[in-house]
Amino acid sequence: MMFPKCVRIVEVGPRDGLQNEANLVSVEVKVGLIERLAAAGLKTIEAGSFVSAKWVPQMADTAEVFRRVRKATDVSYPVLVPNEKGLDAAMAAGATEVAVFAAASEAFSQKNINCGIGESLRRFASVLAKALANGVTVRGYVSCVLGCPYQGGIPISDVATVARELMEMGCYEVSLGDTIGIGTPSAARKMVEEVIRAVPTDRVALHFHDTYGQALANIYACLDCGVVVLDASIGGLGGCPYAKGASGNVATEDLVYMLEGMGIETGVDLSKLIETSLFATRSLGRGPQSHLAKAREQA
Repeated sequence: MMFPKCVRIVEVGPRDGLQNEANLVSVEVKVGLIERLAAAGLKTIEAGSFVSAKWVPQMADTAEVFRRVRKATDVSYPVLVPNEKGLDAAMAAGATEVAVFAAASEAFSQKNINCGIGESLRRFASVLAKALANGVTVRGYVSCVLGCPYQGGIPISDVATVARELMEMGCYEVSLGDTIGIGTPSAARKMVEEVIRAVPTDRVALHFHDTYGQALANIYACLDCGVVVLDASIGGLGGCPYAKGASGNVATEDLVYMLEGMGIETGVDLSKLIETSLFATRSLGRGPQSHLAKAREQA
């Protein structure tokens, strides 16, 4: 197997990790979390989302969080936007990178953004055109790539089609999300192999949730396909508001530990990352959730 020499980790904890928390997290904690993640060496940190406060109340203060974060010059702070209104709010806050969120599942698309896949892509076409015209880069997400809570199995060809369409619209990168974390290594690898026939490998990212404890195994199975961008959430926090039972993304610190053990460079300080994980979980009033943070606290 041929593994990459280095990877880029996209930290999604401040958005994906917090969006499903029942109790509102303060601006101070969110700002502190983002700044600690940057200090640990992460170069891409999703800072929040400009979505309806009615549907995702946890993200209602994204503009204030974005304004208050002391931004490092070598770090990007993308935010999620569902439509042009969200894009306008993001640009008004000073965002220079946004992300759009499509689905490979028709049923999930309806539940998540109240329209089908085709309509969602047509909406995003105008979002991308406006963003790119204003010098804002755009990342694309494809959710439910290995299964849907409403639809069940997802044809791999549908995943590849949505990924290709997002790329053709102007997304610089497309992240493939196992939203409910049901994927296994064999299924994950087959899905990635299909997608990279339609999209350049170096523009594909993996976003695997760990509901069934398979996220690290799935990532390992896909690494020698040439994928070098991996999404992760500090402390394994997170879940999808529209996918009941979905747990968080793979824990950033567990991922970094595995990659370092394989000789793959991440540019991240693991000790600082663990401290940040403990800061996050303590701020939420719970104990450590990742394997590495638990082991460190018990040592």
